[in-house]
Amino acid sequence: MDAIQLYRIGELSRLAKVSARTIDYYTSMGLLEPAKRSDKNYRLYSHETLQRLERIEDMKKDKYTLDEIKASLDSWSKVSPEEQLSLKLTEIQQHLTKLEREVKELEPVIKQLKPRQAHRFYSTLTPQTAACIEALMLLMNKSSLM
Repeated sequence: MDAIQLYRIGELSRLAKVSARTIDYYTSMGLLEPAKRSDKNYRLYSHETLQRLERIEDMKKDKYTLDEIKASLDSWSKVSPEEQLSLKLTEIQQHLTKLEREVKELEPVIKQLKPRQAHRFYSTLTPQTAACIEALMLLMNKSSLM
């Protein structure tokens, strides 16, 4: 018996909370690859595939295209741990740049809010979100909006 946990597509779908059809599509694109086939020719996926699938879904939430995701995942499999760290730091920097753009887009809207509206708006934010916005504003050399 194999010590490695392998999942059929339905199990992988349930664990990753994506449809089996999505897994089929990602497999056809080369984003995912079955670890092996069962005796009955079912595709079997490893735990690493589950982690990769979760990463794909996270990147999709961050508005990456499937082509960008594929390029990113392909580059990760070809690099050393030091290069992976460098790539991850670059990815974080790109994410921060995206967040800065989004905050800049909100800035004129926020400035037009009346004090009561602004207070109501900020009271709906989690402390972590408010802190992130404040930190981004500081990084952008802007005065506090809160």
